[in-house]
Amino acid sequence: MENKLHFYNTLTRKVEQFIPNQEGKVAMYTCGPTVYHFAHIGNLRCYIMEDLLEKTLRYIGYDVKRVMNITDVGHLSGDTDTGEDKMVAGAKREHKTVMEIARFYTDAFFDDCRKLGIKIPDVVEPATNCISDFIRVIRELLDKGYAYESGGNVYFDTSKLKEYYVFSSQSEKELLVGVRDDVEEDVNKRNKSDFVLWFTKSKFEDQELKWESPWGMGYPGWHIECSCISMKHLGEYMDIHCGGVDNIFPHHTNEIAQSEAYLGHKWCNYWFHVHHLNDRSGKMSKSKGGILTVGTLEEKGYDPMVYRLFCLQSHYRKPLEFSYEILDNMGAAYEKLVKRIASLEREGEIQKEKFDEYRARFEAALCDDLNSSMAITVLYDMLKADMSDATKFALAESFDQVLSLKLTEARPAGEESGVDQELERYILEKIEERKAAKKEKDFARADAIRNELLERGILLEDTREGVKWKKA
Repeated sequence: MENKLHFYNTLTRKVEQFIPNQEGKVAMYTCGPTVYHFAHIGNLRCYIMEDLLEKTLRYIGYDVKRVMNITDVGHLSGDTDTGEDKMVAGAKREHKTVMEIARFYTDAFFDDCRKLGIKIPDVVEPATNCISDFIRVIRELLDKGYAYESGGNVYFDTSKLKEYYVFSSQSEKELLVGVRDDVEEDVNKRNKSDFVLWFTKSKFEDQELKWESPWGMGYPGWHIECSCISMKHLGEYMDIHCGGVDNIFPHHTNEIAQSEAYLGHKWCNYWFHVHHLNDRSGKMSKSKGGILTVGTLEEKGYDPMVYRLFCLQSHYRKPLEFSYEILDNMGAAYEKLVKRIASLEREGEIQKEKFDEYRARFEAALCDDLNSSMAITVLYDMLKADMSDATKFALAESFDQVLSLKLTEARPAGEESGVDQELERYILEKIEERKAAKKEKDFARADAIRNELLERGILLEDTREGVKWKKA
């Protein structure tokens, strides 16, 4: 591993070299979806960038074990431990059981992942599979004095920690900016920052999913899920924990508090957080009502790969603003890119020195705080460089192990369409002529070109990603 991976560690608030606990192996955890609705494209930006991190680690030689939870119980709709369970809310909305909602939206989430080239983690564990694990860890926290019972619920006592706000020197008030003023204060808490480990029948009587526990019939809080699922599959020491920036507080802060209180030592060394996707009205959120999904993009004629490219052209630590205009430009760029790679001759000698040179440049970009935009620049530079087509194609295949843009899946020009290269060139020339005619508002000429191609058995189709053609 010649290139050393560096990325921003939220815990230390600086870019630093990644050094795993065990040489050559990486224990990685991802906060999974709460499966009460479709994932919106803002959620999926986070999973795309976490996917990039995992594939980069694998590309540079690490053996990665990645675990992800599925939150199918316990995530409340309030900003603190208040409000309705999101899964119950989803079940009411659609007149289904909680588990029917969970199964449907879990399948929908992984279908979106497949369309976006996101690798499914090695272990995926629903929270409802691990109730006994949650109860065991909560009992230990009570025995150690880090938790207490009050009003029928079990709370974690943050006053027992030397440091609670580990991710920031900011005050609690600053961290809670944006939290609603109308959130009802939980009078059962000893300290304002304490959080619920286990809810009982004293709260949310309509909760559909309940389990027997030493504290009565109830269900787990959201935060305990990730701690227990990660420890179950990755052990007491974890290398990288991932999530969106909105998870930093309180979710990840609470995970660290309860995990290190339970274990008695530091739990995770590196925290990787992805910034929000915004539209012109602000952060994308399911709570806004109408949400923008992968399915919505497909209905509007966009290949999901175009959205992945859009995400990779930006840095994970910067907010990204979505617009259809930008996506249109990205679609045209993607179409040209895959056509350029499809035109490469795949047989022939691979020039090892050139291959090694450009692979090293690609790795260096990724190892520089996951600079995916620079990695894509290396791809474009490689396609323009003086080297054999076979070398270029091999490099494109190699780069796509990380980029996952289906760069080499398009067939060479003419092969898929059943036309020869001479006709292919003629079609492309006519498309350019038609484009120029439309720009000059000579629509009669544009229509004539379309009809001319149709007479030769070629049908043009105007899409958001540009003009496409196929045999009529």
